[in-house]
Amino acid sequence: MIEVPEAFARTTIEREGRPGADWLAGLPGIVEELLGRWACVPDGEAMHGGVGLIVPVRRPVEGAAVMKVSFPHPGNVHEPDAFTAWGGRGAVLLYERDDAHFAMLLERARPSTLAEAEEGDELVRVAGRLSRRLAVPAPPGLPRLRERADAWEGQLLRNAEELSHVLSRYAVDAAVATVRELCHDQPDTLIHGDLHARNILRADREPWLAVDPKGYVGDRAYDGGLLLKTRAPALLESGDLRRALRRTLRVFAEAAEIDPERVRRWAQLHAVQAAFWGRRHGFRRARGGPQLDRLTQLMDALAELLVERA
Repeated sequence: MIEVPEAFARTTIEREGRPGADWLAGLPGIVEELLGRWACVPDGEAMHGGVGLIVPVRRPVEGAAVMKVSFPHPGNVHEPDAFTAWGGRGAVLLYERDDAHFAMLLERARPSTLAEAEEGDELVRVAGRLSRRLAVPAPPGLPRLRERADAWEGQLLRNAEELSHVLSRYAVDAAVATVRELCHDQPDTLIHGDLHARNILRADREPWLAVDPKGYVGDRAYDGGLLLKTRAPALLESGDLRRALRRTLRVFAEAAEIDPERVRRWAQLHAVQAAFWGRRHGFRRARGGPQLDRLTQLMDALAELLVERA
């Protein structure tokens, strides 16, 4: 019987409460059933991401693979659909899926992430090139970013009114304008939806492969803005955050072959949303205390700096 990592069990229960504990109780049985059905044998200790258990396995045809079983959540529904649409183009291959258990059998990449292997401009270039490769015509049934526009605008306005914050009216208005001007008219292009350096793994079939997609449909610049937001702590270390932001925008946009102005606007929206989210819920990396304060202040600074044209 597979052993669930203690850290994964603890964070799942902290996040999901009783439903998380109940799911964890049945997780070893789910894994055992899938191992038999998919003719796999364990090939190493179980690992985990934020919401999924990762079990290295082997089976006769594909050889090395991984089984991923995620906590049932709406945000995890379309991950296998994205992998199916890509068919291995810039992302790991999908061999099997069991949607009822939020489970997949996937190509095994190396454990090294882009965040660990590269830094600076090269990290951003790799992510930009991968973003371009993942941009394919979207199949029907996937969540469209345009469908979220009204909810995003409403939440921004409520947060600005209800929360105690230091964001300028100009920064909040810029985020609302981005929703109104960019979100309603979106291309039918499949994007990753959670593109950051820890979701890009070193591989053998291709140098880098994406994992953990959300399977959204819309503007590729959305992913660029998300990547830039997640790079903010590293960029802060440069000593000149404004200059580092501008350089990162240019490098990503050139590699991805998209308009840097759209990346800037999406990144500014992401930063405002994150600044409000941190105040309401905390972050995965920090639920409270000085670390939460530092991250929230960084999102505030990012939101203000990104109002300016790059």
